[in-house]
Amino acid sequence: MSVTLDIRLKRANKVYREGEAVAGVIVLACKEPLQHHGISLSMEGVVNLQLSSKSVGVFEAFYNSVKPIQLISSNIEVAKAGKIPGGKTEIPFEFPLHTKGNKVLYETYHGVFVNIQYSLRCDMRRSLLAKDLSRNCEFIVHCQPQKAKVAPTPVNFTITPDTLENTRERSLLPKFLIRGHLDATHCVISQPLTGEVVLENSDVPIKSIELQLVRVETCGELCRGLRDVCHGLSIPIYMVFPRLFTCPTLETTNFKVGQ
Repeated sequence: MSVTLDIRLKRANKVYREGEAVAGVIVLACKEPLQHHGISLSMEGVVNLQLSSKSVGVFEAFYNSVKPIQLISSNIEVAKAGKIPGGKTEIPFEFPLHTKGNKVLYETYHGVFVNIQYSLRCDMRRSLLAKDLSRNCEFIVHCQPQKAKVAPTPVNFTITPDTLENTRERSLLPKFLIRGHLDATHCVISQPLTGEVVLENSDVPIKSIELQLVRVETCGELCRGLRDVCHGLSIPIYMVFPRLFTCPTLETTNFKVGQ
């Protein structure tokens, strides 16, 4: 017998904050009445950590991972054993997003060595002759908006061949001078990183200037020229932080996340 199981949240963006209720419906669709042995729904939030090869070596990092840290775990019975009528059935649910004890809900973050993830799982138990059904649905947790305003701390920067790091043949680099500034070094994650960059001079044409968010991923291009970026022109810096791949600076006893 063909049957489908799905979890649909009320919020299209699936974004929630601590203290709110994660609400939605469980959708069951079958052509004929369906017998089951109970339907349950669980909520889980975990931090999965992977050892870095820089600290323990490539071989150890490949085969070892740190025990997951559980942030939240709860379970409810959606329906007792019985029969579901043929057609489409929607069962509403609501989960309060609260932690127990002194645990903290960290913001959702998908990284390379740190992964903070929240999900719902629905399980429908069936007879031995029929396979149990299950469905997972990830939702996103954002931190509460910061009430206190952070005073901007602008910073100026200069880039020349002498300021570059991890450069072996420094003497072979062409001479250039790039100046600029960032409007703030402490940023609210919901606001863009802004500033300006100016190419003062260069011995060779510069085809493009790129801005990289140092974590692992994401590279956004600031400007591109057909042959050479204009010299002496103020180029605005504007980078929106990708929320799934960045989170507020976080430091715990087990892991750290920073940009």
